[in-house]
Amino acid sequence: MDIEYGAVVTDKNGKKLGKVDYIIMDSWSGEPRKFMVRRREEDDAAFFTPAQVAKVTKNKVTLNISAEEIEQT
Repeated sequence: MDIEYGAVVTDKNGKKLGKVDYIIMDSWSGEPRKFMVRRREEDDAAFFTPAQVAKVTKNKVTLNISAEEIEQT
């Protein structure tokens, strides 16, 4: 899974959540373990795992959950 810094992140309904700001890599496998999405407010961020990703393209990450589901966690 090739998640890129600065990629736009959307929920499963296409709602823009923010951009990838930080990626935590597994030091043994080299695969991403979590990534941080900086939201609209400067101090608001959320972490996601690869299990929450439905699709990755060069400049976009689409999650398999909705914005409403994120707010409930």
